[in-house]
Amino acid sequence: MRLLGRFLEVSVRAPDVVASLAFYESLGFVQAATGDTWTHPYGVVTDGRLSIGLHQSRAPTPALTWVVPGLARHAPALEALDIEFEFARLDEASFNELGFLDPSGQMVTLLEARTFSPPGVSAAHATELGYFEEFGIPTADLDASSAFWDRLGFIAFDPVREPFGKVVVASRDLNVGLYDLDLRAPVLTFSAPDMTERIVRLRERGLPFRDRLPRGLSARDNALLEAPEGTLLLLTTSEE
Repeated sequence: MRLLGRFLEVSVRAPDVVASLAFYESLGFVQAATGDTWTHPYGVVTDGRLSIGLHQSRAPTPALTWVVPGLARHAPALEALDIEFEFARLDEASFNELGFLDPSGQMVTLLEARTFSPPGVSAAHATELGYFEEFGIPTADLDASSAFWDRLGFIAFDPVREPFGKVVVASRDLNVGLYDLDLRAPVLTFSAPDMTERIVRLRERGLPFRDRLPRGLSARDNALLEAPEGTLLLLTTSEE
């Protein structure tokens, strides 16, 4: 049994969905067709590997969202792992969903069905941000966080110490980076061998970058881009 089902999206609160859609599309993301599951305005963009759900709602943000058909029947398997639900709507009269937190406070949401249709994006499609590596979660306890994701079926890679302490836990459809880094919020991490040049081009377009980088990251080869809704995009330089 896949405890978390199939990954759907990184769900973020977007006060102005139209502005956020325009931002991501300007970087090369493709908009997906959404359904009528949600009553609030909702949009989705994807690069073919990562989907970002933009919600004009007051839901916890950002959340990692998976789809688990038959969610009500599946919930006891999670409770057996001593996972406490922050919320759970599991009845025949509503769209079933539940949420819980990892040790760092990261919200994980499970839904009973998809809320958008993936567009046809070719494997060769690329955005100006490079390759989506992982969803990065700042954590004060790498061991506890790694053990939690291991219980959910993720595979932990060996820790690294440079340029900062990190453990990557991987599943079939999402890598989560557990960062021992002075970040105030999670990040979407992208990489490219020519990231330095990409950052220069993005700055020339007048896009909003954070002035301060986390400790240990070189300002020449890394940058923090901020989307209109506040999502942080960590741009890093990878080897050829």
